[in-house]
Amino acid sequence: MEKITFDELDLPVSIKKAIDEQNFDFATEIQAKSIPLIREGKDVIGKSQTGTGKTIAFGIPAIEAIDAKSPRKNVQVLIICPTRELAIQASDEFKKLSKYTEGVNIAEVYGGAPMQPQIMKLRRANVVIGTPGRIMDHLRRKTMKITNLKMIVLDEADEMLSMGFREDIESILQDAPDDRQTVLFSATMPPAIIHITKEFQKDPVIVSINAKQITLDNIQQYYYTAPVPKKKEVLNVVLRYHNPNRCIIFVNTKKMAEELMEYLRREGYSCDGLHGDMRQPQRTKVMGDFKSGNLNILIATDVAARGIDVNDIDLVINFDVPQNSEYYVHRIGRTGRAGKKGTAVTICAGNRFTRELLQLVRLTKSKIEELPLPDNTIIQKMLDEKYLNVITDNIAKGNFHYENVFSQLVENGISEKDIALCALEMHFGEPKIIEEIKVTPKKRERHKSDSIGVGNRIMLNIGRNQHCAPNHIVGAITEMTNLRGSDIGKIDIYGKYSVVTVPKTEMQHVIDRMTDRKICGIAVECSPYTDDKAGGYSDRKRDNPKFRGNNRDRDRKRSYGDRSYGSRKGSSSRTSKDYDGPRVPSGRKSHNA
Repeated sequence: MEKITFDELDLPVSIKKAIDEQNFDFATEIQAKSIPLIREGKDVIGKSQTGTGKTIAFGIPAIEAIDAKSPRKNVQVLIICPTRELAIQASDEFKKLSKYTEGVNIAEVYGGAPMQPQIMKLRRANVVIGTPGRIMDHLRRKTMKITNLKMIVLDEADEMLSMGFREDIESILQDAPDDRQTVLFSATMPPAIIHITKEFQKDPVIVSINAKQITLDNIQQYYYTAPVPKKKEVLNVVLRYHNPNRCIIFVNTKKMAEELMEYLRREGYSCDGLHGDMRQPQRTKVMGDFKSGNLNILIATDVAARGIDVNDIDLVINFDVPQNSEYYVHRIGRTGRAGKKGTAVTICAGNRFTRELLQLVRLTKSKIEELPLPDNTIIQKMLDEKYLNVITDNIAKGNFHYENVFSQLVENGISEKDIALCALEMHFGEPKIIEEIKVTPKKRERHKSDSIGVGNRIMLNIGRNQHCAPNHIVGAITEMTNLRGSDIGKIDIYGKYSVVTVPKTEMQHVIDRMTDRKICGIAVECSPYTDDKAGGYSDRKRDNPKFRGNNRDRDRKRSYGDRSYGSRKGSSSRTSKDYDGPRVPSGRKSHNA
């Protein structure tokens, strides 16, 4: 689409002045397509990702629609956002757009903030921007009336529905006047959104833009493979290596946000967390510190990060792989904004998460590259280059103020080299020594000797009695190690334990990684297999004649040959010694004889 300037949109002088003040020359695609339609009074469905300029797209027509002469108690425009952060962000944009427009009075209403100040603002507001829950509170209290509403905007509608606000949204739309204009913006179009558009919009016009081009073109995507117990240490290495000026780390849970914050602070980073359990004043302070540069690392959950609007984020890290492609796009779309290049990194702990990430990237039709984990030598070399550039630039500027101190130190017999080294250490601090983390390569040469012979079998104290199946064991081993399913040999499952054949070279690694790993909800013990050791787990009771001939299914060993995990009767390698079924007592004939 050909770029359109704001001059071509024929804006009122007051709004054009506000736009010029923000140094916007061209309208984004969503703005160029939506503004004329909303101006005409049509109901609009905008399908667009976060960060594409939606607020201005509906903000300009909304401000133009306000009748400043109308009684101040009448709310004329209602903007509904999923989170407090997005409501505050939208309010800030409206204030900038309406800076030179008389008669526009804005009230923000959201949970986690005192009710009384909001009530005071609502008495004179003709534009209300808020979250569904708090808007419903004010409607019930009758501290806000929408009987004269001209326009209602649902921003990030899909996110509001996923957060459980459907009933509130439908109730608000039902209470609004029938002749109002309804504008809806959403990144995706799930069935619930389609239901709302059919029930509450009149002949809506759909405006859809290419999310991939806008969000991902300027972003380089990488991923690192991490051993599960060393995931935080890998994050530490990634941060040291990329050394971002401003970074967001995404996690899937509030608990992990708190854990990472504590860990990174111990490692000397300036960071803070942002999640749903925080009170509004605390959230506002954290975002203020992040935007002002007082802290350069923000750890956030997906919902809490919806209102982050910072253009100079140079690195996004997915500490946890996101749950779907929409979340992935929203996360990495925080970098690479305003025409700048950005970097997105994902840490994958286990083969399962690597597969999930690659699937997400395929869905977004973009590319991602695996990077080897840098060691201390590489990180230190990179930091040395950075320090050299900083020192060289400062020497070029001149204007030194400590010549007298330097002269006195030299007169006292201290060498110039020692003075320089001491000054460097005082300024840059003592070099951080990071633990070396070894990641086993995924591709290995597989030899027959690795899978055959005594000494390469391991035993797990979980079996048929715990409803354990081969796929449970294979899945756990491949997730916790870098082994593939094809690397795992024969699996024998007994009542109380299982025996698994693994490559000799990986045997100890598998034992270390599988110990205390949960399979079927049970923390297992893992050790080298020996006949003596298995005797302690035996439940076959074949030495006691009283039990012979009973419980055939319970007492039979299940043997699974290499790559034949579904067979109950065993593999071709099974012998008569392996058979533990009922036996015919001596002196009696079998009825089948």
